[in-house]
Amino acid sequence: MRTDALSLQAVRKVYGSGGGAVTALDGVTVGIRRGTFTAVMGPSGSGKSTFLHCASGMDRPTSGRVLLGETDLGALKEARLTEVRRDRIGFVFQAYNLLPSLTVLQNITLPLRLAGRRADSAWLREVVSRVGLDGRLDRHPAELSGGQQQRVAIARALVARPEVVLADEPTGALDSRTASQVLTLLRSIVDDMGQTVLMVTHDPVAASAAHSVLFLADGRLAGELHAPTPEKVAERMTHLGEW
Repeated sequence: MRTDALSLQAVRKVYGSGGGAVTALDGVTVGIRRGTFTAVMGPSGSGKSTFLHCASGMDRPTSGRVLLGETDLGALKEARLTEVRRDRIGFVFQAYNLLPSLTVLQNITLPLRLAGRRADSAWLREVVSRVGLDGRLDRHPAELSGGQQQRVAIARALVARPEVVLADEPTGALDSRTASQVLTLLRSIVDDMGQTVLMVTHDPVAASAAHSVLFLADGRLAGELHAPTPEKVAERMTHLGEW
């Protein structure tokens, strides 16, 4: 039985052609185990964003395969790929991406409504409680702090019971105290709920909330750090600058 929630197999991504071609990912092979919190770091231009885009199916690799469980995302037609991403992948972004005209509850359940599905009331209550939004479901995003808005985004990512949650700089717009609370929440949904989280970040403190950190340099996997601390992550990043 496959233990990886998500895996990249010899993934290469090239933008452009001829002399102007840019290789953003160059043969990356890695597996993200179920029930783990993994951070991805690297210098600017290392391929972090492309890694996340390929992992999520938002971008197709030039060669290699991206597997969500046993499903090869690159082999799916666009309509089916859209369904898979909606139903089996949760997304958390730096900018929250909430709809201002909808209430907290409506924002959380939006992916289900788009899929024509009703929310499991027990699961919805658990998610709302877990992210600390009890009593705020009737509010609109403008009535919430940045940290609360990111909690709504995390709840929205969880409501469909995805196989993996992909987070793109989820604390980038938050102050350090609020960022710490959001990172604690992300870690708790992994440790307590068995969720799988893959997070791209530039912040060694944020990365230290994960079980492990993958490092990218020049589009290639350049190491992994288990049980990270901010100091160990920062030291490894300094080394990558010379990689």
